[in-house]
Amino acid sequence: MPSWLLRRALVLGAGLAVALTGAANAGEYNLTVDRVTVDTGTFSRSGIGYNGASPGPVLRFKEGEEVTINVTNNLSEPTSIHWHGLILPFDQDGVPGISYDGIAPGDTFTYNFPIVQAGTYWFHSHSGFQEPDGAYGAIVIEPEKREPFRYDREYVVQLTDAHPHSGNRIMRNLKMMPDYYNRQQRTLFDFLKDSREQGFDAALADRAAWGDMRMMPTDVEDLQGFTPLINGRSTEQNWTGLFKPGERVRLRFINSSAMAYFDIRIPGLKMTVVQADGNNVLPVPVDEFRIAVAETYDVIVQPKDNRAYAIFAESMARTASVRGTLATAEGMAAEVPDQRMPPRLTMADMGMAHEGMDHGSMDMGGMSHTMPDGSTMQGMNHGGAGMTGMASGAHKMPDGSTMKGMDHSGHGSMAASDPFYAPGSGLTPTAANGGKFLSYKDLRAQKPLYEHREATREIEMRLTGNMERYIWSINGVKFSDAEPVRLQYGERVRFKFVNETMMTHPMHLHGMWSILDVGKGKWNPIKHVVSVAPGTTVFMETEVDAPGQWAFHCHLSYHADSGMFRKIVVEGGPDGKSAQVPSSKTEG
Repeated sequence: MPSWLLRRALVLGAGLAVALTGAANAGEYNLTVDRVTVDTGTFSRSGIGYNGASPGPVLRFKEGEEVTINVTNNLSEPTSIHWHGLILPFDQDGVPGISYDGIAPGDTFTYNFPIVQAGTYWFHSHSGFQEPDGAYGAIVIEPEKREPFRYDREYVVQLTDAHPHSGNRIMRNLKMMPDYYNRQQRTLFDFLKDSREQGFDAALADRAAWGDMRMMPTDVEDLQGFTPLINGRSTEQNWTGLFKPGERVRLRFINSSAMAYFDIRIPGLKMTVVQADGNNVLPVPVDEFRIAVAETYDVIVQPKDNRAYAIFAESMARTASVRGTLATAEGMAAEVPDQRMPPRLTMADMGMAHEGMDHGSMDMGGMSHTMPDGSTMQGMNHGGAGMTGMASGAHKMPDGSTMKGMDHSGHGSMAASDPFYAPGSGLTPTAANGGKFLSYKDLRAQKPLYEHREATREIEMRLTGNMERYIWSINGVKFSDAEPVRLQYGERVRFKFVNETMMTHPMHLHGMWSILDVGKGKWNPIKHVVSVAPGTTVFMETEVDAPGQWAFHCHLSYHADSGMFRKIVVEGGPDGKSAQVPSSKTEG
């Protein structure tokens, strides 16, 4: 029996085994879902939390145990809990309308599932905008065997983007005016400055091109005006983790934000990345790394001096930052580093050639790209950079307009190895002071989880949208209008993500691992979130070993709610029969 099939059989059969043997290695946990006050020091507002707080408690499990989690809903609205990144039976996954009906007000739902993995994960509501409103917590799973790295103490570092507006209000504002939260819009003074530097005609042409696309070079983040938090605390509230000089400290980073990517550094300390999304990787020393929404990274640092060090996280668009502290005593506060200059999208990010810009082997000429508003972008051929692409076919946008000749075949080697790569712009991450910035291509699985084999088929998922109407979609179709994606138990599927939008999207498949193709064959890293930058094509593969129904979506909360979401149906199972699924209607 293949090793992956044996692991899945253990998941499916663990509940019966525990019932028959009366295994003692089982834990019971209780969670309440409550109205709480989120206090950032800058603003306070009503939110949602667990056991009376946001973030909720750190749930600590052991690999091999069977857990029972009683969740009581104290809200006046339905709720749910999704165990992000955990491999479990589909009816325990916690997605209303897909895996179960949710938890009604006043009810208690009991989750029961085996723990078949180790590492750093998290949990959050999958109902409405409860997660952006504070409904999230951390999961730490202790491995059965000794880990391949040493540390003396550890801390969870859970990041989020607390906003003074509720999630429902934010969604209404984005639908009304997509740039409602863009605090970096260009002004007349910017135009005058560009005219002096570039010449009047060039500056005017640049403004006209962005105007035709109904976009701005500052469209790096949809949502600004938030206060970043570390473990629920702002820079002023200064979350602090203590250490003794010379100790190895493990930091379990979790990005629980609704929308914000963060670039993380600890000035004065090298970080060694040892896990990505809960899975061990060969250690990678770095000075800085970017964490996509919903990802987790475990790093080890070894501070040797009796001083305070800043854990500094800047949003990708440099609109906000938060500082926590590693220190030898309470009350110490590390200096807050200066925020760097914000990046700007360029025409190269959107597939456009700039005069004098060297794109290596990328052929930017000849093709046209019809935008959702009917305007045309010239030069959308990405042919020269290496992936089998979309060739010269025409692709329908959400409003029926056509995207012509999008050949992404040129983009392959760079895009596949590093989805944070964005051609020719400030979105390409660089570390402060010229240090080492983590790339996906640096990640190498320490031990292959699956036997390496060829994929049985490929499924293309074009990441599409209409920013002006704030509609996000897959293959030009939003979730409410889409048919489920049907997979067969036992096959190996290769997903091809083609990002045709100006935004970066963290794609999350529930219930099954995502094997990110960075060109390392059986050593490709195993993840539960794959980030796809603008204008790039990224491949991942999945061993289809989980019967039932699963969610697959962009983890940017307002993108998922606006339609960048799919239901995955896995037909068949280890016994040849399909899993029983709930009869409730899938929510759009």
